[in-house]
Amino acid sequence: MDRTERSRSVAPPHATTSMPTRRLPRSTPAGPARQVVDLERYVPAFLTWIANKLSRGASQHYLSVADVGIETWRCLVLLALEGSISAQQVSKVIGMDKGSVSRCFKSMQAKGLIKLGLDADDGRLRIATLTDKGRKMHDQILGIALERERVLLSVLSAAERDTLIALLTRLHENLPEVDAATARYVAERFPKTAARQRARTPGDEDE
Repeated sequence: MDRTERSRSVAPPHATTSMPTRRLPRSTPAGPARQVVDLERYVPAFLTWIANKLSRGASQHYLSVADVGIETWRCLVLLALEGSISAQQVSKVIGMDKGSVSRCFKSMQAKGLIKLGLDADDGRLRIATLTDKGRKMHDQILGIALERERVLLSVLSAAERDTLIALLTRLHENLPEVDAATARYVAERFPKTAARQRARTPGDEDE
């Protein structure tokens, strides 16, 4: 076969440029089929990938513009809404570890973005209050955050955006049941592990 004939035998362009609809299965040793995660339909994977990539990209721009990272921005968002808030409240809303929130508060205080004081009703609870400097930084970063959201959602219609928000809200509200179901699953199948977890689970402490 000469060069011309060989070139004609190559697959047409669409066969090499179009994305496959499904990944080819990997070769596995002979034996019983094993259950694996289908990453093309595993919702937690998509949520994790989107959240991680959004956070990484946002943090790079926030650091370059305002010298603060994504955790500081998340705290600024809640402080701009509430004015004053505790590390415990931030942890509950965002899902950040309270220790991480407390360290973030200390960094923000050192930069003059917040003031820290004790709650008037509960002297054990430390409250962060947004300063004028913190408000200005929030307003500065807000434009970047909203632009990123605008482009992210630009592939959806207005109706699809409303549907997406409604579905995400339902998933978020269902998280306590996910944790409860997971605890039951672990207790039934891994009783020793569940007993150790119950023994070392600390009570909530105010910070």
